Amino acid sequence: MTQGGKEQRQRERVRLELPVRVLVREGPQEEWTEMTRVLDLTPFGARFSLARLVDRGRLVHLTLPMPRQLRCFDHAEDQYRLWALVRNVIVAAPHAQTGLPRFELGVAFVGKHPPQGFAANPAQRYEVAAERTGADLWRVREQAGGPAAPVERETRLSVPVDVVIELLDERGQVEASEQTVTENVSRHGASVFTTMTVERGRFVRVLSARHTLKRMAVVRGCRKGPDGIPRLHLEFVDREWPLELIS
Repeated sequence: MTQGGKEQRQRERVRLELPVRVLVREGPQEEWTEMTRVLDLTPFGARFSLARLVDRGRLVHLTLPMPRQLRCFDHAEDQYRLWALVRNVIVAAPHAQTGLPRFELGVAFVGKHPPQGFAANPAQRYEVAAERTGADLWRVREQAGGPAAPVERETRLSVPVDVVIELLDERGQVEASEQTVTENVSRHGASVFTTMTVERGRFVRVLSARHTLKRMAVVRGCRKGPDGIPRLHLEFVDREWPLELIS
């Protein structure tokens, strides 16, 4: 890279509040989209916030009116359409009206087409295969361990904690609630027994009257155990659960 030259200037982040359409595929027949605005970008990546949580390592499809001088292809098209790898996710300030969390994503541009095999398994996680060379976009490879690989190992207590689960709608209002207990709990999430049918990506509020706790969580999955009882798998997105209160 030439210091002070064209390549260095291209890598600098430009603050442009461009509209961007983000498409996320959860499965071969399951996808969702959200319109948001870019916070900053380079020819090789961008940063924006979403109302729904997307895992680090996921591929997302972006459509935005990116300035042509920043593009690596499709310079004559009105809209720049490309795939991007989610490299980092942080919890941003809650929405001013709903109080629901927002998630700020940093993505690396991968190219016009997704990797081979993505269509058959959109839930596959990826990682950067190598550093960029010249004007090339980022190259990716499948993460070792597949989509179910845990991000980190942590203490998980198999204890029943009495909680109330409040299902929140898009305005942050309580749509449904139930009194239940946890199957297990960790600092970053919990598995709770449920009678509700809740889609992945929905927000819930977890309340514990005994411990005077209130935590916001996102539904990461729902499954039936060997006993036939459904469980919600939750990830806390605002604060950790203090295990010292129940250990």
